[in-house]
Amino acid sequence: MLPTANRHATSSIPQRDAADRARVAVAMTFGLNGLAFASWVSRLPAIKAGLGLTAGRMGLLLLCLSAGTLIALPLSGALVQRIGPARAVGAGVAAVTAGTLLIAFGVHLAVVPVVAAGLLVSGLGMSTWDVSMNVQGADVERQLQRTLMPRFHAAFSLGAVAGALVGAASAAGGVPVSAQLALTAPLVAVTAIVALRSFLPMDVEQHDVYGGRHRLVAAWRDSRTRLVGVLVLAFALTEGVANDWLALAVTDGVRATEWLGSFTFGAFVLAMTAMRFNGGWFLQRFGRVAVLRATAAVAMAGALLVAAAPSVPVAVAGAVLWGAGASLGFPVGMSAAADDPSSAAARVSVVSTIGYTAFLAGPPLVGLLADAIGVQPSLLVVVLAASVGLVVAPSTRDR
Repeated sequence: MLPTANRHATSSIPQRDAADRARVAVAMTFGLNGLAFASWVSRLPAIKAGLGLTAGRMGLLLLCLSAGTLIALPLSGALVQRIGPARAVGAGVAAVTAGTLLIAFGVHLAVVPVVAAGLLVSGLGMSTWDVSMNVQGADVERQLQRTLMPRFHAAFSLGAVAGALVGAASAAGGVPVSAQLALTAPLVAVTAIVALRSFLPMDVEQHDVYGGRHRLVAAWRDSRTRLVGVLVLAFALTEGVANDWLALAVTDGVRATEWLGSFTFGAFVLAMTAMRFNGGWFLQRFGRVAVLRATAAVAMAGALLVAAAPSVPVAVAGAVLWGAGASLGFPVGMSAAADDPSSAAARVSVVSTIGYTAFLAGPPLVGLLADAIGVQPSLLVVVLAASVGLVVAPSTRDR
């Protein structure tokens, strides 16, 4: 008969193997999410031109994506608890795929309402996909007892880099937006379905629908959770403004070609990716609060540089600083929200709901400012957002 210690070690090996497989699967899921998003975001200049929209009207169109996101976010936590992260991610992937194909069809026909419908459906899927994979990522973190969330979000950034490069190459090669999206969307969906097979099984507690509702109400009442949500909102706005407007700021403000705008956005995402891969070391050495305050200051400096950039090289340098500074707020906020495993889904849902308000307010705010003062100066809203993140960073201290 095996000694007790050896029996425990032997029984933990399959669990650890399953957690390791889930770690790879979650990273793939984050990467595919970034690829799906950036594949069309990097083509925003072409979409804007193809639909004949002003900057302000483009901001209002992007509001459809934010509306879909905010509709689904309050329901995502309950959905994860009812059907589990794997099935919830699968539902999100299906919606994103359908929405992306609608966007492609609408751009091909140059019909704005069809593109708006596609953005709305994509927003519904993105939020469900996002909350579900963050809950699974936090579970894997606890199982392996390692700081993994920044690296999961780095995988998202890598996927976004790939999407930006696909967009830049398609723009340089004259590939229509509709053709590009019609090819990438099904590939993302099939790969995601394969990855979901390695997710960890749903915890028994997730079947407790009544308990899930109780935890959701308690999460909204918790002041720390709300403050973490404000932090995620600030960093989401810092990141989201770059997603929506950085390429346009370079093409319109610096008078660069479309592919240089996509390249600048790719530099932003690449810097964000590099910082997320190394963020775990900084977080373990200096702690959440100090790292978040430092990165907020770097983001402010980068946004100021892009807003005043007279040339593409200066804009690229600013984009690198901006990306590095915006990198850790979102993943650290998700980890902080999931500190208590018994209420992780509810708290991640609340934090995501508050944080994604940035995607509702950001596009139209910057669009209206861009119509009045130009795209480049309107990026100064990032300085205000990053300063809020700097102030509320102490809310992320470990419980």
